[in-house]
Amino acid sequence: MNAAQVDAYLRRIGAEFPAAPTAAALRELHVRHLRTVPFENLSVHLGEEIVLEERRLLDKVVGSRRGGFCYELNGAFGALLTALGFEVTLLAARVYGEEGRLGIPHDHLALRVRTADGGDWLADVGFGAHSHFPLAFGERGEQTDPGGTFGMAEAADAAAGDLDVVRDGRPQYRLEVRPRVLGDFVAGAWWHSTSPASHFVRSLVCSRLTGDGGRITLGGRTLTTTEADGTRWVRGLDSDEEVLSVYRDRFGIHLDSVPTA
Repeated sequence: MNAAQVDAYLRRIGAEFPAAPTAAALRELHVRHLRTVPFENLSVHLGEEIVLEERRLLDKVVGSRRGGFCYELNGAFGALLTALGFEVTLLAARVYGEEGRLGIPHDHLALRVRTADGGDWLADVGFGAHSHFPLAFGERGEQTDPGGTFGMAEAADAAAGDLDVVRDGRPQYRLEVRPRVLGDFVAGAWWHSTSPASHFVRSLVCSRLTGDGGRITLGGRTLTTTEADGTRWVRGLDSDEEVLSVYRDRFGIHLDSVPTA
């Protein structure tokens, strides 16, 4: 990324250029990203190609002011962090699904980020409802976050070093510690955008964190607003105009037509 691209990305998420790549700076960038760049799978249903190349990710997230799913969001965020002087490693994970079954290899992309003040963090702006702030990578006890109580535990029945990331007592995904590159996730992105077994193919989602710590989610034609205390408000949207206005006004996404799963 060049200086102009970095400046544009920071404007996109409403962040200042950090004085140094510290843990505090990472926390601020992380939560601002979650508040401004939605987790969404609209490309799958709009016939848009998903290309895991840095330039294309920046064109989508920054230039077109869109969101994406894990490969796109964490791929772009990792590029920004690297440009800002953080030490970033891409990691692969398999997501826990129904009945505790693990998903496909390269099911999810997350980031290991080392900061200039000696911190080692798990950053993840691409998992939907998850931690608001990075998690301490070496901590094996409970970590309290506005998004819940998280933990990272050694996976007993897996390869050495693999970690289970847990939220409120439930495993979310199994994380490998082997470094990856963006191209390693192409097959996973293809599967998630084409397979009838993929929940991204079967459903529509657009979701982001709100400034007060809640969440707003548009799932198809159902708008769900969750407050920080867990109170939920659900409203059905009857017309295409209502759906398009929510995409535009609540997520900053301008569409010509309503995507359908």
